[in-house]
Amino acid sequence: MGVENITSLVSGHGHTVCVTGAAGFIASWLVKLLLEKGYIVRGTVRNPDDKAKNAHLRALDGAAERLTLVRADLLDKKSLHEAFRGCEGVFHTASPITDDPDEMVEPAVNGTRNVINAAADAGTVRRVVFTSSIGAVYMDPRHGPGEEVDETCWSDLEYCKKTKNWYCYGKTVAEQTAWELAKERRLDLVVVNPSLVLGPMLQLGVNASTWHILKYLDGSVQTYADAAQAYVHVLDVAAAHARVYEAPDASGRYLCAGSTLHRGEVCRILAKLFPEYPVPNKCKGGTPETNKGCRFSSHRLTELGVGITPASLCLYDTVSSLQDKGMLPLS
Repeated sequence: MGVENITSLVSGHGHTVCVTGAAGFIASWLVKLLLEKGYIVRGTVRNPDDKAKNAHLRALDGAAERLTLVRADLLDKKSLHEAFRGCEGVFHTASPITDDPDEMVEPAVNGTRNVINAAADAGTVRRVVFTSSIGAVYMDPRHGPGEEVDETCWSDLEYCKKTKNWYCYGKTVAEQTAWELAKERRLDLVVVNPSLVLGPMLQLGVNASTWHILKYLDGSVQTYADAAQAYVHVLDVAAAHARVYEAPDASGRYLCAGSTLHRGEVCRILAKLFPEYPVPNKCKGGTPETNKGCRFSSHRLTELGVGITPASLCLYDTVSSLQDKGMLPLS
Protein backbone atom coordinates (compact mmCIF):
# COMPACT_ATOMS: atom_id res chain seq x y z
CA MET A 1 0.00 0.00 0.00
CA GLY A 2 0.91 3.66 -0.04
CA VAL A 3 2.90 3.69 3.23
CA GLU A 4 5.25 1.02 1.89
CA ASN A 5 5.87 3.15 -1.20
CA ILE A 6 7.09 6.01 0.97
CA THR A 7 9.78 4.01 2.73
CA SER A 8 11.22 2.53 -0.45
CA LEU A 9 12.69 5.72 -1.93
CA VAL A 10 16.24 7.04 -1.69
CA SER A 11 17.53 9.83 0.54
CA GLY A 12 17.21 13.48 -0.42
CA HIS A 13 19.69 14.64 2.22
CA GLY A 14 21.13 18.06 1.44
CA HIS A 15 18.98 18.69 -1.63
CA THR A 16 16.57 21.65 -1.79
CA VAL A 17 13.19 21.40 -3.51
CA CYS A 18 10.10 23.61 -3.68
CA VAL A 19 6.46 22.50 -3.42
CA THR A 20 3.84 24.95 -4.66
CA GLY A 21 0.57 25.11 -2.75
CA ALA A 22 2.24 23.30 0.14
CA ALA A 23 -0.78 23.44 2.47
CA GLY A 24 -3.01 21.47 0.09
CA PHE A 25 -4.19 17.87 0.46
CA ILE A 26 -1.69 16.17 -1.85
CA ALA A 27 1.07 18.73 -1.25
CA SER A 28 0.97 18.32 2.54
CA TRP A 29 1.66 14.59 2.26
CA LEU A 30 4.34 15.27 -0.34
CA VAL A 31 6.04 17.76 1.98
CA LYS A 32 5.88 15.16 4.78
CA LEU A 33 7.44 12.52 2.55
CA LEU A 34 10.19 14.84 1.30
CA LEU A 35 11.10 15.82 4.86
CA GLU A 36 11.21 12.16 5.89
CA LYS A 37 13.59 11.54 3.01
CA GLY A 38 15.93 14.29 4.19
CA TYR A 39 15.14 17.05 1.69
CA ILE A 40 15.31 20.73 2.51
CA VAL A 41 11.81 21.85 1.52
CA ARG A 42 10.55 25.27 0.56
CA GLY A 43 6.76 25.39 0.47
CA THR A 44 4.77 28.17 -1.16
CA VAL A 45 1.62 29.28 0.62
CA ARG A 46 -0.64 32.30 0.37
CA ASN A 47 0.20 33.52 3.85
CA PRO A 48 3.14 32.04 5.80
CA ASP A 49 1.93 33.89 8.92
CA ASP A 50 -1.43 32.06 8.99
CA LYS A 51 -0.66 29.81 11.95
CA ALA A 52 -3.94 27.90 11.81
CA LYS A 53 -3.79 27.04 8.11
CA ASN A 54 -0.11 26.08 8.20
CA ALA A 55 -0.03 24.35 11.60
CA HIS A 56 -0.12 20.85 10.11
CA LEU A 57 2.98 21.62 8.04
CA ARG A 58 4.96 23.15 10.89
CA ALA A 59 4.13 20.11 13.06
CA LEU A 60 5.76 17.65 10.64
CA ASP A 61 8.91 15.81 11.72
CA GLY A 62 11.89 17.75 10.40
CA ALA A 63 9.86 20.87 9.65
CA ALA A 64 11.58 23.02 12.27
CA GLU A 65 14.97 22.28 10.74
CA ARG A 66 14.27 21.83 7.02
CA LEU A 67 10.93 23.42 6.03
CA THR A 68 10.56 27.06 5.05
CA LEU A 69 7.17 28.47 4.09
CA VAL A 70 7.29 31.39 1.67
CA ARG A 71 4.59 33.67 0.32
CA ALA A 72 3.92 33.14 -3.39
CA ASP A 73 1.12 33.61 -5.91
CA LEU A 74 0.99 31.65 -9.15
CA LEU A 75 0.10 34.83 -11.04
CA ASP A 76 2.97 36.77 -9.45
CA LYS A 77 6.10 35.91 -11.43
CA LYS A 78 8.46 37.67 -9.03
CA SER A 79 7.24 35.66 -6.03
CA LEU A 80 7.86 32.40 -7.90
CA HIS A 81 11.36 33.48 -8.90
CA GLU A 82 12.11 34.11 -5.22
CA ALA A 83 10.61 30.78 -4.17
CA PHE A 84 12.60 28.71 -6.69
CA ARG A 85 15.96 30.42 -6.18
CA GLY A 86 18.60 27.78 -5.43
CA CYS A 87 16.18 24.83 -5.74
CA GLU A 88 17.14 21.64 -7.55
CA GLY A 89 13.57 20.50 -8.01
CA VAL A 90 10.09 21.98 -8.20
CA PHE A 91 6.83 20.12 -7.49
CA HIS A 92 3.98 22.16 -8.94
CA THR A 93 0.93 20.86 -7.10
CA ALA A 94 -1.00 24.14 -6.66
CA SER A 95 -4.15 24.41 -8.77
CA PRO A 96 -7.74 25.55 -8.34
CA ILE A 97 -10.45 22.87 -8.26
CA THR A 98 -13.63 24.34 -9.66
CA ASP A 99 -15.91 24.31 -12.68
CA ASP A 100 -16.12 28.10 -12.69
CA PRO A 101 -14.26 29.04 -15.90
CA ASP A 102 -13.10 32.40 -14.54
CA GLU A 103 -11.64 30.85 -11.39
CA MET A 104 -10.24 27.73 -13.09
CA VAL A 105 -8.75 28.45 -16.49
CA GLU A 106 -6.60 31.55 -15.98
CA PRO A 107 -4.97 30.53 -12.67
CA ALA A 108 -4.35 26.98 -13.91
CA VAL A 109 -2.91 27.94 -17.30
CA ASN A 110 -1.13 31.21 -16.58
CA GLY A 111 0.02 29.95 -13.20
CA THR A 112 1.59 26.91 -14.87
CA ARG A 113 3.24 29.13 -17.47
CA ASN A 114 4.74 31.26 -14.71
CA VAL A 115 5.99 28.20 -12.80
CA ILE A 116 7.74 26.71 -15.84
CA ASN A 117 9.37 30.02 -16.74
CA ALA A 118 10.47 30.69 -13.16
CA ALA A 119 11.92 27.18 -12.86
CA ALA A 120 13.83 27.59 -16.12
CA ASP A 121 15.06 31.05 -15.11
CA ALA A 122 16.35 29.74 -11.76
CA GLY A 123 19.18 27.94 -13.52
CA THR A 124 19.45 25.31 -10.77
CA VAL A 125 16.26 23.28 -11.26
CA ARG A 126 17.04 19.85 -12.69
CA ARG A 127 13.45 18.62 -12.93
CA VAL A 128 9.89 19.89 -12.51
CA VAL A 129 7.14 17.48 -11.45
CA PHE A 130 3.72 18.80 -12.40
CA THR A 131 0.48 17.56 -10.82
CA SER A 132 -2.02 17.28 -13.65
CA SER A 133 -5.15 15.09 -13.52
CA ILE A 134 -6.97 12.28 -15.27
CA GLY A 135 -9.22 15.20 -16.22
CA ALA A 136 -6.60 15.94 -18.87
CA VAL A 137 -6.82 12.36 -20.16
CA TYR A 138 -10.30 10.86 -20.43
CA MET A 139 -12.81 13.59 -21.36
CA ASP A 140 -13.41 12.45 -24.92
CA PRO A 141 -16.70 11.07 -26.32
CA ARG A 142 -14.73 8.53 -28.35
CA HIS A 143 -13.90 6.60 -25.16
CA GLY A 144 -16.51 3.87 -24.80
CA PRO A 145 -17.95 2.54 -21.52
CA GLY A 146 -15.35 0.58 -19.59
CA GLU A 147 -12.61 1.38 -22.11
CA GLU A 148 -9.07 1.57 -20.76
CA VAL A 149 -7.19 4.81 -21.28
CA ASP A 150 -3.49 5.48 -20.76
CA GLU A 151 -0.93 8.28 -20.98
CA THR A 152 -1.30 8.60 -24.76
CA CYS A 153 -4.87 9.87 -24.35
CA TRP A 154 -5.84 13.53 -24.08
CA SER A 155 -9.15 15.15 -23.21
CA ASP A 156 -10.96 16.78 -26.12
CA LEU A 157 -11.06 20.53 -25.50
CA GLU A 158 -14.13 21.15 -27.61
CA TYR A 159 -15.98 18.39 -25.78
CA CYS A 160 -14.94 19.91 -22.43
CA LYS A 161 -16.31 23.27 -23.52
CA LYS A 162 -19.49 21.74 -24.91
CA THR A 163 -20.17 19.92 -21.63
CA LYS A 164 -19.00 22.95 -19.58
CA ASN A 165 -16.42 20.85 -17.78
CA TRP A 166 -14.08 23.73 -17.09
CA TYR A 167 -12.00 21.80 -14.59
CA CYS A 168 -10.97 19.24 -17.22
CA TYR A 169 -10.57 22.01 -19.78
CA GLY A 170 -8.29 24.01 -17.49
CA LYS A 171 -6.18 21.01 -16.46
CA THR A 172 -5.78 19.92 -20.09
CA VAL A 173 -4.72 23.33 -21.35
CA ALA A 174 -2.44 23.81 -18.34
CA GLU A 175 -0.67 20.51 -18.97
CA GLN A 176 -0.36 21.17 -22.69
CA THR A 177 1.09 24.59 -21.86
CA ALA A 178 3.58 23.00 -19.48
CA TRP A 179 4.80 20.54 -22.11
CA GLU A 180 5.11 23.15 -24.85
CA LEU A 181 6.92 25.67 -22.65
CA ALA A 182 9.20 23.08 -21.01
CA LYS A 183 10.34 21.98 -24.45
CA GLU A 184 10.93 25.58 -25.50
CA ARG A 185 12.86 26.35 -22.30
CA ARG A 186 14.69 22.99 -22.36
CA LEU A 187 13.42 22.11 -18.91
CA ASP A 188 13.08 18.51 -17.72
CA LEU A 189 9.38 18.00 -16.98
CA VAL A 190 7.56 14.93 -15.67
CA VAL A 191 3.79 14.86 -15.09
CA VAL A 192 1.64 12.86 -12.66
CA ASN A 193 -2.05 12.47 -13.58
CA PRO A 194 -3.97 11.34 -10.48
CA SER A 195 -7.60 10.28 -10.36
CA LEU A 196 -9.84 11.45 -7.50
CA VAL A 197 -7.57 11.40 -4.44
CA LEU A 198 -8.76 9.98 -1.11
CA GLY A 199 -7.16 9.05 2.19
CA PRO A 200 -6.30 10.70 5.49
CA MET A 201 -6.03 14.47 5.74
CA LEU A 202 -3.19 16.38 7.32
CA GLN A 203 -4.85 19.77 6.86
CA LEU A 204 -7.71 20.94 9.08
CA GLY A 205 -10.44 21.60 6.52
CA VAL A 206 -12.24 19.21 4.18
CA ASN A 207 -10.88 19.32 0.64
CA ALA A 208 -12.97 18.80 -2.51
CA SER A 209 -12.26 15.09 -2.98
CA THR A 210 -12.85 14.25 0.69
CA TRP A 211 -16.16 16.10 0.63
CA HIS A 212 -17.13 13.75 -2.21
CA ILE A 213 -17.17 10.97 0.42
CA LEU A 214 -18.34 12.99 3.43
CA LYS A 215 -21.62 13.88 1.73
CA TYR A 216 -22.59 10.18 1.62
CA LEU A 217 -22.09 9.83 5.36
CA ASP A 218 -23.46 12.95 7.03
CA GLY A 219 -26.98 12.89 5.59
CA SER A 220 -26.30 15.64 3.02
CA VAL A 221 -27.59 13.48 0.18
CA GLN A 222 -30.14 10.67 0.05
CA THR A 223 -29.25 9.28 -3.38
CA TYR A 224 -26.15 8.81 -5.52
CA ALA A 225 -25.64 9.76 -9.16
CA ASP A 226 -25.42 7.33 -12.06
CA ALA A 227 -21.71 8.07 -12.42
CA ALA A 228 -18.39 6.29 -12.09
CA GLN A 229 -15.02 7.52 -10.84
CA ALA A 230 -11.51 6.17 -10.37
CA TYR A 231 -9.96 6.56 -6.93
CA VAL A 232 -6.39 6.63 -5.61
CA HIS A 233 -4.80 6.92 -2.18
CA VAL A 234 -3.06 10.19 -1.31
CA LEU A 235 0.00 8.29 -0.07
CA ASP A 236 0.35 6.65 -3.48
CA VAL A 237 0.11 10.06 -5.15
CA ALA A 238 2.79 11.52 -2.86
CA ALA A 239 5.01 8.49 -3.50
CA ALA A 240 4.45 8.87 -7.26
CA HIS A 241 5.64 12.48 -7.20
CA ALA A 242 8.78 11.63 -5.26
CA ARG A 243 9.55 8.59 -7.40
CA VAL A 244 9.25 10.32 -10.76
CA TYR A 245 11.44 13.13 -9.44
CA GLU A 246 14.15 10.78 -8.24
CA ALA A 247 14.11 8.13 -10.98
CA PRO A 248 16.73 9.22 -13.56
CA ASP A 249 14.88 7.62 -16.46
CA ALA A 250 11.41 8.91 -15.56
CA SER A 251 9.86 10.88 -18.41
CA GLY A 252 6.52 11.91 -19.83
CA ARG A 253 3.17 11.35 -18.14
CA TYR A 254 2.27 8.90 -15.37
CA LEU A 255 -1.33 7.97 -14.65
CA CYS A 256 -1.89 7.43 -10.93
CA ALA A 257 -5.30 5.82 -10.60
CA GLY A 258 -6.88 2.82 -8.98
CA SER A 259 -10.16 1.06 -9.61
CA THR A 260 -13.07 2.78 -11.29
CA LEU A 261 -16.20 2.39 -9.18
CA HIS A 262 -19.79 3.36 -9.74
CA ARG A 263 -21.13 5.72 -7.08
CA GLY A 264 -23.46 2.91 -6.02
CA GLU A 265 -20.52 0.59 -5.39
CA VAL A 266 -18.81 3.32 -3.37
CA CYS A 267 -21.91 3.66 -1.21
CA ARG A 268 -22.22 -0.08 -0.76
CA ILE A 269 -18.59 -0.29 0.40
CA LEU A 270 -19.13 2.63 2.79
CA ALA A 271 -22.31 1.07 4.17
CA LYS A 272 -20.53 -2.23 4.80
CA LEU A 273 -17.52 -0.60 6.46
CA PHE A 274 -19.49 2.02 8.42
CA PRO A 275 -23.09 0.83 8.90
CA GLU A 276 -23.69 3.49 11.56
CA TYR A 277 -24.02 6.26 8.95
CA PRO A 278 -27.04 7.03 6.69
CA VAL A 279 -25.34 6.01 3.44
CA PRO A 280 -27.64 6.32 0.38
CA ASN A 281 -28.82 3.07 -1.18
CA LYS A 282 -30.69 4.41 -4.22
CA CYS A 283 -29.59 5.91 -7.51
CA LYS A 284 -30.78 9.44 -8.25
CA GLY A 285 -34.16 9.47 -10.00
CA GLY A 286 -34.56 5.74 -9.48
CA THR A 287 -32.45 5.07 -12.57
CA PRO A 288 -30.39 1.89 -13.01
CA GLU A 289 -26.61 1.96 -12.58
CA THR A 290 -25.51 2.10 -16.22
CA ASN A 291 -22.46 4.37 -16.20
CA LYS A 292 -19.27 2.30 -16.28
CA GLY A 293 -16.79 5.15 -16.74
CA CYS A 294 -13.26 4.63 -18.05
CA ARG A 295 -10.58 2.35 -16.69
CA PHE A 296 -7.11 3.78 -16.19
CA SER A 297 -3.78 2.05 -16.67
CA SER A 298 -1.16 2.93 -14.06
CA HIS A 299 1.28 0.41 -15.55
CA ARG A 300 4.03 2.98 -16.21
CA LEU A 301 3.93 4.06 -12.57
CA THR A 302 3.86 0.56 -11.10
CA GLU A 303 6.91 -0.27 -13.25
CA LEU A 304 8.73 2.41 -11.25
CA GLY A 305 7.80 0.60 -8.04
CA VAL A 306 4.83 2.69 -6.90
CA GLY A 307 1.91 0.57 -5.73
CA ILE A 308 -1.79 1.40 -5.97
CA THR A 309 -3.86 0.97 -2.82
CA PRO A 310 -7.24 -0.82 -3.17
CA ALA A 311 -10.25 1.50 -3.34
CA SER A 312 -11.84 -0.01 -0.23
CA LEU A 313 -8.81 1.00 1.85
CA CYS A 314 -8.87 4.48 0.28
CA LEU A 315 -12.46 4.82 1.48
CA TYR A 316 -11.73 3.38 4.92
CA ASP A 317 -8.78 5.71 5.53
CA THR A 318 -10.81 8.72 4.37
CA VAL A 319 -13.67 8.05 6.76
CA SER A 320 -11.32 7.23 9.64
CA SER A 321 -9.61 10.58 9.11
CA LEU A 322 -12.94 12.41 9.09
CA GLN A 323 -13.78 10.72 12.38
CA ASP A 324 -10.41 11.54 13.90
CA LYS A 325 -10.83 15.20 13.02
CA GLY A 326 -14.34 15.35 14.50
CA MET A 327 -16.07 15.86 11.15
CA LEU A 328 -18.08 12.68 11.61
CA PRO A 329 -19.46 11.36 14.89
CA LEU A 330 -18.06 8.10 16.19
CA SER A 331 -20.52 5.28 16.75
